[in-house]
Amino acid sequence: MATIPSIPILRRGEVYHSLDQQPIHAIGTEAPAALLSMANSGLVKRDLNHVTASRDALRAIPAADLMQMCIEAGDHFLNGTLPVGEEEIPQSPDDYVRSLSSTSGLPHALIRMNMKKLHEVFTEMPTIMRGLTRGLDLGVLDKGYGSQEGVPVSYSANAEALSVVLPSNSPAVNALWMPALVMKIPVLLKPGREEPWTPWRVIQSFIKAGIPKEAFSFYPTDHDGSGAIIRRSKRVMMFGDDATVSQHAGDPRVEVHGSGKSKILIGEDRIDDWEKYLDIMVESVSANSGRSCINTSAILVPRHADAIAEAIAKRLDAIKPLPFEDADAKLSGFANPKFAEYINGAVDDGLKEEGAHDVNAPIRGRERHEIYQNMHYLHPTIVRCDSWDHPLANREFLFPFASVTEVPQAEMLDCIGPSLVVTAITEDQAWIDELLECPHIDRLNLGAWPTNRVKWDQPHEGNLFEFLYKRRSIHVATLAHV
Repeated sequence: MATIPSIPILRRGEVYHSLDQQPIHAIGTEAPAALLSMANSGLVKRDLNHVTASRDALRAIPAADLMQMCIEAGDHFLNGTLPVGEEEIPQSPDDYVRSLSSTSGLPHALIRMNMKKLHEVFTEMPTIMRGLTRGLDLGVLDKGYGSQEGVPVSYSANAEALSVVLPSNSPAVNALWMPALVMKIPVLLKPGREEPWTPWRVIQSFIKAGIPKEAFSFYPTDHDGSGAIIRRSKRVMMFGDDATVSQHAGDPRVEVHGSGKSKILIGEDRIDDWEKYLDIMVESVSANSGRSCINTSAILVPRHADAIAEAIAKRLDAIKPLPFEDADAKLSGFANPKFAEYINGAVDDGLKEEGAHDVNAPIRGRERHEIYQNMHYLHPTIVRCDSWDHPLANREFLFPFASVTEVPQAEMLDCIGPSLVVTAITEDQAWIDELLECPHIDRLNLGAWPTNRVKWDQPHEGNLFEFLYKRRSIHVATLAHV
């Protein structure tokens, strides 16, 4: 009988065993896949008073060395056998894939895709840091000051640590906190309930590469513990639905990551050639099973909406539930059946409003919500909306879902609202100028580029360096000048 890993709390790198151990069950069974040591809010509060030592451990290492350790850690993450749990059970990459799939509902093929994406974050860290710091010589972080393009610069940290409240929906979200280590900022991670595997494996990869274990704290915890982390930390990165993150939207200490409401806009000059861009629209909606904030959730076009919606729906119908181990599996299940039921109900409630219909319904010939091999799935859904005012026109859900709506080009930028990514397919220079001025767009792709593809030198959601550091004026005078 295989040993069940007991995943502990990490307190500045030290293993801590809690009396409160809660099982994570393999989906569809009563069998525990792991036992989680749970941190109570009191322990979290105490530890947040002692993060300076963690920062000191990183400050003692040159940033260039931390960068090299990060690159080395990428190989450990992708290919290495690393310890998991307080018993330090060896976990191969295949073991990791099976464990994560068993508790999250992600098929093996999508987990491996996310592993490769995280591996790129490790190995492309020099490029990522250049993008985040706008080319700053990282030696400035070693000394405290230096120069950039001949101008004296100095940066001071806004916090002694970065606290991160993680979700369970996609392993790749861990990419957003990883650069903090090269910035000499330790991390305190609260993993998602069904997904402790990825942050734990990332931590172990960093430690094996030589980054001090003191830089890592890991707190599986409940709602009260999460609240303590958010209230007591000077810098917090948190993920959640709109209702959760909106509570902290105005707090400068908190970088919120909710729904992205990313979009594709096709201009008047390119719309008659829409079939050329069908692959881009399908990928943007369905990649990573539609679980990323950079997946397209709305497509706005000046005409041909019916034909576009029908074409995307037919392509998406090929994405069906398959066994986890199937190499062609592209649709994720839901570890919590209530999430699937809630999302399905939200879509159906929206469709009760006049002016929208589910284009996939007659194509798939079955209910959107399906139970397959004890797992709950939602089939891909394209909704054709008659108006941008329809409740489903600007909604985002954790499965391949998007609306298609006809909107005059001149009105698109006035109505899209906050959008994490916008791909604008146009060569109309006057409209491009308007797109560049639009305050609602966080990342703009000009031309035929899927919303889900990121460029490592272009931060796609916030700037972690500017969140963790502030620039200050500095003048260094020699004693001879005094």
